[in-house]
Amino acid sequence: MSDLKDRLTAMIRASGPISVAAYMDVCLHARRHGYYATRPGLGEDFITAPETSQVFGELIGLWAAHEWQHMGAPEQFSLIEIGPGRGTLMADALRATTRVPGFQAAADLCFIEASPILKSHLTERFAASDIRFLSNLDAVPTDRPFLLIANEWLDCLPVQQFVKVGEAWHERVIGLDADGALQFGLNSSALPDEISPSGPQSSLEIQPGLKTLTETLQHLFNMTTGRALFIDYGPADAPPEDTLRSYSKGEQIDPLTAPGRSDLTCDVDFHRLGQLANTLGLRVDGPISQSEFLLTLGAEARLNQLAKQHPDQADEIYARVRKLVDPAEMGTRFQVLAIGPSDLPPATALPAI
Repeated sequence: MSDLKDRLTAMIRASGPISVAAYMDVCLHARRHGYYATRPGLGEDFITAPETSQVFGELIGLWAAHEWQHMGAPEQFSLIEIGPGRGTLMADALRATTRVPGFQAAADLCFIEASPILKSHLTERFAASDIRFLSNLDAVPTDRPFLLIANEWLDCLPVQQFVKVGEAWHERVIGLDADGALQFGLNSSALPDEISPSGPQSSLEIQPGLKTLTETLQHLFNMTTGRALFIDYGPADAPPEDTLRSYSKGEQIDPLTAPGRSDLTCDVDFHRLGQLANTLGLRVDGPISQSEFLLTLGAEARLNQLAKQHPDQADEIYARVRKLVDPAEMGTRFQVLAIGPSDLPPATALPAI
């Protein structure tokens, strides 16, 4: 039994079953034994789009350069990535924007990263750049504009799960069975007042952090301008139902099997995220599929250019880009959404909702 499983067991014995959100938060973020503190598994437990093909990060970099120009090409702005992992996306983005006059000179490169291990790696990888680490979104400087990039970060926000039994909704919780092992159960907690499910759904997931996120962005945009770009997996027009998953070494496992030693993730409710931002008077562009977004930005042209430059690797280059845009792969499984202040023009390659 892991130290974290011991801690969870003690918590439950002392205070009763805990919510799925609390379990997810402890497993991912506990300082001593949480997943991000001890074993970030990028490339081992899971593979992200930037690790799949350099084209992804390059196009995100060009997107950021367009947005910088839309903001009037300010002489100084914060270029922020939240959940950067090993920094592959940002490295590719910076390489792609070297020929955009003034962009990199104006960019103050910032990372928001929970893992001490990855922070150390980022410091080494970007040693030639004057990078800064921010503790969270509240620490984003407001004396200049900013561009925020968040790829596969929203899916790590803790999720509450609710199950409909008869006509009543109950929250899914985690307790102990007769042998002291972790197990799922239900309590009598009702749905939050602002959630009104429609249709025949029998289960529902809510990420409370989406509301906090939009409120934080509203606060930032009240003091400065900017844009936040979110790319993640999840439905574009319906709330997720039961999507909590756990991965270890590329294999999906029971979420209760290895707390702190496996990645936990869930689908993102992009429709709710957009609604929350709209309600606060923010501009929302998207969501659209990752496929449409990348193809609009020029994924096919960049693919052909790379294949011509490296003919001996053309098949692999094609396969990797195809994974990003093919509907049978990541193309429609992933959505893209941008949030900004109401006075900005439409975001590059994204339609307003």
